[in-house]
Amino acid sequence: MWNLVRQIVIGFNLVSIVGCAGGFGSFARRDSSPEAIETCARPQIERGVRKPVLDGIGWVVGIPQKVILWDRRVNNHNVSFETENAVEQYVNELGLSDTKVRINQYAPIDEWHRLVANREVGWGWRYTLGVWSWLDEAILPGRIFGGDHYNPYTNTISIYSDAPAIAIKEGSRARDVRSRRLPGTYAAVNSLPLVSIWHETVATDYAFEYLESARPDVEQEGYHLLYPAYGAHLGSDLASFANVPNAIGAVVGAIPGHILGRYEG
Repeated sequence: MWNLVRQIVIGFNLVSIVGCAGGFGSFARRDSSPEAIETCARPQIERGVRKPVLDGIGWVVGIPQKVILWDRRVNNHNVSFETENAVEQYVNELGLSDTKVRINQYAPIDEWHRLVANREVGWGWRYTLGVWSWLDEAILPGRIFGGDHYNPYTNTISIYSDAPAIAIKEGSRARDVRSRRLPGTYAAVNSLPLVSIWHETVATDYAFEYLESARPDVEQEGYHLLYPAYGAHLGSDLASFANVPNAIGAVVGAIPGHILGRYEG
Protein backbone atom coordinates (compact mmCIF):
# COMPACT_ATOMS: atom_id res chain seq x y z
CA MET A 1 0.00 0.00 0.00
CA TRP A 2 2.81 2.44 0.93
CA ASN A 3 4.60 1.71 -2.37
CA LEU A 4 1.43 2.46 -4.29
CA VAL A 5 0.97 5.81 -2.52
CA ARG A 6 4.66 6.63 -3.08
CA GLN A 7 4.39 5.93 -6.82
CA ILE A 8 1.27 8.11 -7.10
CA VAL A 9 3.00 11.01 -5.34
CA ILE A 10 6.12 10.70 -7.51
CA GLY A 11 4.00 10.51 -10.63
CA PHE A 12 2.02 13.60 -9.60
CA ASN A 13 5.23 15.57 -9.03
CA LEU A 14 6.64 14.56 -12.42
CA VAL A 15 3.44 15.52 -14.19
CA SER A 16 3.46 18.90 -12.42
CA ILE A 17 7.05 19.62 -13.39
CA VAL A 18 6.59 18.59 -17.01
CA GLY A 19 3.37 20.60 -17.24
CA CYS A 20 5.06 23.70 -15.90
CA ALA A 21 8.07 23.40 -18.17
CA GLY A 22 6.05 22.72 -21.27
CA GLY A 23 3.01 24.87 -20.60
CA PHE A 24 4.58 28.06 -19.30
CA GLY A 25 8.16 27.98 -20.49
CA SER A 26 9.41 28.87 -17.02
CA PHE A 27 12.07 26.19 -16.78
CA ALA A 28 14.87 25.49 -19.22
CA ARG A 29 15.29 22.06 -17.63
CA ARG A 30 13.07 19.73 -15.65
CA ASP A 31 14.12 20.32 -12.07
CA SER A 32 12.65 17.97 -9.47
CA SER A 33 13.96 19.89 -6.46
CA PRO A 34 11.39 20.96 -3.81
CA GLU A 35 11.97 24.62 -4.70
CA ALA A 36 11.25 23.97 -8.38
CA ILE A 37 8.09 21.98 -7.60
CA GLU A 38 6.83 24.74 -5.31
CA THR A 39 7.62 27.45 -7.88
CA CYS A 40 5.88 25.45 -10.57
CA ALA A 41 2.75 24.98 -8.47
CA ARG A 42 2.30 28.66 -7.72
CA PRO A 43 1.30 31.38 -10.20
CA GLN A 44 3.80 34.12 -11.00
CA ILE A 45 1.26 36.86 -10.22
CA GLU A 46 -0.93 36.78 -7.13
CA ARG A 47 -3.55 39.19 -5.87
CA GLY A 48 -4.46 39.93 -2.29
CA VAL A 49 -8.07 39.39 -1.27
CA ARG A 50 -10.05 42.62 -1.49
CA LYS A 51 -10.68 44.07 2.01
CA PRO A 52 -12.51 47.42 1.76
CA VAL A 53 -11.79 48.62 5.32
CA LEU A 54 -8.11 47.65 5.29
CA ASP A 55 -7.59 49.00 1.77
CA GLY A 56 -9.40 52.19 2.74
CA ILE A 57 -6.93 52.69 5.60
CA GLY A 58 -4.10 52.08 3.16
CA TRP A 59 -5.55 54.68 0.79
CA VAL A 60 -5.53 57.29 3.56
CA VAL A 61 -2.01 56.37 4.71
CA GLY A 62 -0.86 56.77 1.11
CA ILE A 63 -2.07 60.39 0.80
CA PRO A 64 1.45 61.90 1.19
CA GLN A 65 2.72 59.91 -1.80
CA LYS A 66 -0.39 60.85 -3.77
CA VAL A 67 0.39 64.50 -3.11
CA ILE A 68 4.10 64.20 -3.93
CA LEU A 69 3.40 62.51 -7.28
CA TRP A 70 0.12 64.42 -7.73
CA ASP A 71 -1.84 61.32 -8.74
CA ARG A 72 -4.70 59.77 -6.77
CA ARG A 73 -3.89 56.31 -8.18
CA VAL A 74 -0.65 56.13 -6.19
CA ASN A 75 -0.98 53.71 -3.26
CA ASN A 76 -4.73 53.42 -3.83
CA HIS A 77 -4.68 49.63 -3.13
CA ASN A 78 -7.15 49.08 -5.94
CA VAL A 79 -5.02 47.85 -8.82
CA SER A 80 -6.84 47.33 -12.12
CA PHE A 81 -6.24 44.43 -14.45
CA GLU A 82 -4.77 46.92 -16.93
CA THR A 83 -1.90 47.59 -14.54
CA GLU A 84 -1.57 43.90 -13.72
CA ASN A 85 -1.41 43.01 -17.41
CA ALA A 86 1.23 45.71 -17.99
CA VAL A 87 3.63 44.30 -15.41
CA GLU A 88 2.86 40.72 -16.46
CA GLN A 89 3.67 41.52 -20.09
CA TYR A 90 6.87 43.28 -19.03
CA VAL A 91 8.29 40.47 -16.87
CA ASN A 92 7.37 37.88 -19.49
CA GLU A 93 8.98 39.79 -22.37
CA LEU A 94 12.14 40.34 -20.33
CA GLY A 95 12.34 36.66 -19.35
CA LEU A 96 11.91 37.31 -15.62
CA SER A 97 10.01 34.07 -15.16
CA ASP A 98 11.27 33.50 -11.61
CA THR A 99 10.27 36.97 -10.41
CA LYS A 100 7.14 37.00 -8.27
CA VAL A 101 4.59 39.80 -8.64
CA ARG A 102 2.26 40.50 -5.73
CA ILE A 103 -0.71 42.78 -6.36
CA ASN A 104 -1.79 44.37 -3.06
CA GLN A 105 -0.90 41.20 -1.18
CA TYR A 106 0.56 40.48 2.26
CA ALA A 107 2.30 37.10 2.31
CA PRO A 108 5.19 37.07 4.83
CA ILE A 109 5.40 33.28 5.12
CA ASP A 110 5.67 32.78 1.37
CA GLU A 111 8.18 35.65 1.18
CA TRP A 112 10.34 33.93 3.80
CA HIS A 113 10.35 30.78 1.67
CA ARG A 114 11.38 32.84 -1.36
CA LEU A 115 14.16 34.49 0.65
CA VAL A 116 15.58 31.12 1.65
CA ALA A 117 15.25 29.67 -1.87
CA ASN A 118 16.76 32.63 -3.76
CA ARG A 119 20.17 31.12 -4.53
CA GLU A 120 21.06 33.93 -6.96
CA VAL A 121 21.78 36.13 -3.95
CA GLY A 122 24.54 34.96 -1.60
CA TRP A 123 23.46 33.63 1.79
CA GLY A 124 25.47 36.35 3.55
CA TRP A 125 23.26 39.06 2.03
CA ARG A 126 20.06 37.03 2.34
CA TYR A 127 20.44 36.35 6.04
CA THR A 128 21.45 39.91 6.95
CA LEU A 129 19.91 42.60 4.76
CA GLY A 130 17.47 40.09 3.33
CA VAL A 131 16.11 39.16 6.76
CA TRP A 132 15.99 42.84 7.70
CA SER A 133 13.95 43.71 4.59
CA TRP A 134 11.66 40.74 5.28
CA LEU A 135 11.08 41.90 8.87
CA ASP A 136 10.42 45.43 7.67
CA GLU A 137 7.74 44.26 5.27
CA ALA A 138 6.26 41.83 7.80
CA ILE A 139 5.97 44.45 10.57
CA LEU A 140 5.12 47.44 8.33
CA PRO A 141 3.12 45.73 5.57
CA GLY A 142 2.72 47.44 2.22
CA ARG A 143 -0.91 46.35 2.34
CA ILE A 144 -1.35 49.28 4.76
CA PHE A 145 1.66 51.54 4.24
CA GLY A 146 1.95 51.11 0.46
CA GLY A 147 5.17 51.69 -1.41
CA ASP A 148 5.52 49.91 -4.76
CA HIS A 149 8.92 48.23 -4.69
CA TYR A 150 11.12 45.36 -5.77
CA ASN A 151 12.75 43.18 -3.11
CA PRO A 152 15.99 41.76 -4.59
CA TYR A 153 16.47 39.29 -1.74
CA THR A 154 13.16 37.52 -2.35
CA ASN A 155 12.99 38.51 -6.05
CA THR A 156 9.49 39.88 -5.60
CA ILE A 157 7.73 42.90 -7.09
CA SER A 158 4.99 44.41 -4.89
CA ILE A 159 2.41 46.70 -6.50
CA TYR A 160 -0.07 48.89 -4.61
CA SER A 161 -0.64 51.69 -7.15
CA ASP A 162 -2.97 51.54 -10.14
CA ALA A 163 -0.51 53.07 -12.62
CA PRO A 164 1.03 50.90 -15.38
CA ALA A 165 4.10 53.16 -15.62
CA ILE A 166 4.92 52.62 -11.94
CA ALA A 167 4.45 48.86 -12.27
CA ILE A 168 6.77 48.77 -15.28
CA LYS A 169 9.33 50.84 -13.33
CA GLU A 170 9.36 48.21 -10.57
CA GLY A 171 9.78 45.52 -13.22
CA SER A 172 12.77 47.51 -14.46
CA ARG A 173 14.30 47.31 -11.00
CA ALA A 174 14.10 43.54 -11.19
CA ARG A 175 15.61 43.61 -14.66
CA ASP A 176 18.53 45.73 -13.45
CA VAL A 177 19.34 43.69 -10.33
CA ARG A 178 19.01 40.31 -12.00
CA SER A 179 21.30 41.35 -14.85
CA ARG A 180 24.20 41.89 -12.43
CA ARG A 181 26.90 39.30 -11.84
CA LEU A 182 26.61 39.86 -8.08
CA PRO A 183 22.97 40.90 -7.54
CA GLY A 184 23.18 40.74 -3.74
CA THR A 185 26.21 43.00 -3.57
CA TYR A 186 24.70 45.38 -6.11
CA ALA A 187 21.45 45.60 -4.13
CA ALA A 188 23.33 46.13 -0.85
CA VAL A 189 25.49 48.92 -2.27
CA ASN A 190 22.44 50.61 -3.76
CA SER A 191 20.67 50.66 -0.41
CA LEU A 192 23.05 53.45 0.65
CA PRO A 193 21.91 57.10 0.39
CA LEU A 194 22.94 58.85 -2.83
CA VAL A 195 24.60 55.68 -4.14
CA SER A 196 21.04 54.39 -4.62
CA ILE A 197 20.56 56.96 -7.40
CA TRP A 198 22.68 54.62 -9.56
CA HIS A 199 20.03 51.91 -9.45
CA GLU A 200 17.24 54.50 -9.67
CA THR A 201 18.74 55.96 -12.85
CA VAL A 202 19.22 52.60 -14.55
CA ALA A 203 15.71 51.39 -13.65
CA THR A 204 14.13 54.64 -14.87
CA ASP A 205 16.07 54.45 -18.15
CA TYR A 206 14.97 50.84 -18.66
CA ALA A 207 11.36 51.82 -17.98
CA PHE A 208 11.37 54.62 -20.57
CA GLU A 209 13.19 52.42 -23.07
CA TYR A 210 10.34 49.92 -22.78
CA LEU A 211 7.56 52.53 -22.74
CA GLU A 212 8.86 54.17 -25.92
CA SER A 213 9.18 50.91 -27.82
CA ALA A 214 6.32 48.77 -26.51
CA ARG A 215 3.87 50.99 -24.62
CA PRO A 216 3.68 54.44 -26.23
CA ASP A 217 0.14 54.71 -24.83
CA VAL A 218 1.64 54.85 -21.32
CA GLU A 219 4.71 56.94 -22.17
CA GLN A 220 3.14 60.28 -21.22
CA GLU A 221 2.04 58.80 -17.90
CA GLY A 222 5.65 57.74 -17.39
CA TYR A 223 6.89 61.32 -17.77
CA HIS A 224 4.23 62.61 -15.37
CA LEU A 225 5.00 60.01 -12.68
CA LEU A 226 8.54 58.70 -13.06
CA TYR A 227 10.25 62.09 -13.39
CA PRO A 228 8.86 63.47 -10.10
CA ALA A 229 9.47 60.07 -8.47
CA TYR A 230 13.12 60.29 -9.52
CA GLY A 231 13.35 63.85 -8.16
CA ALA A 232 11.68 62.84 -4.90
CA HIS A 233 14.16 59.98 -4.48
CA LEU A 234 17.14 62.25 -5.07
CA GLY A 235 15.72 64.97 -2.83
CA SER A 236 15.09 62.51 -0.02
CA ASP A 237 18.66 61.19 -0.22
CA LEU A 238 20.14 64.69 -0.20
CA ALA A 239 17.97 65.66 2.77
CA SER A 240 19.41 62.81 4.85
CA PHE A 241 22.85 64.42 4.54
CA ALA A 242 21.56 67.93 5.31
CA ASN A 243 19.79 66.96 8.54
CA VAL A 244 16.45 67.76 6.93
CA PRO A 245 13.38 65.47 7.14
CA ASN A 246 13.29 63.11 4.18
CA ALA A 247 9.67 64.06 3.46
CA ILE A 248 10.64 67.68 2.90
CA GLY A 249 13.49 66.63 0.63
CA ALA A 250 11.11 64.43 -1.35
CA VAL A 251 8.61 67.27 -1.85
CA VAL A 252 11.29 69.75 -2.91
CA GLY A 253 12.93 67.20 -5.23
CA ALA A 254 9.63 66.26 -6.86
CA ILE A 255 8.87 69.83 -7.98
CA PRO A 256 11.50 70.06 -10.76
CA GLY A 257 10.58 66.50 -11.69
CA HIS A 258 6.96 67.58 -12.23
CA ILE A 259 8.02 70.59 -14.28
CA LEU A 260 10.38 68.61 -16.51
CA GLY A 261 7.99 65.68 -16.73
CA ARG A 262 5.09 67.87 -17.87
CA TYR A 263 7.33 69.53 -20.41
CA GLU A 264 8.64 66.25 -21.84
CA GLY A 265 5.20 64.67 -21.71
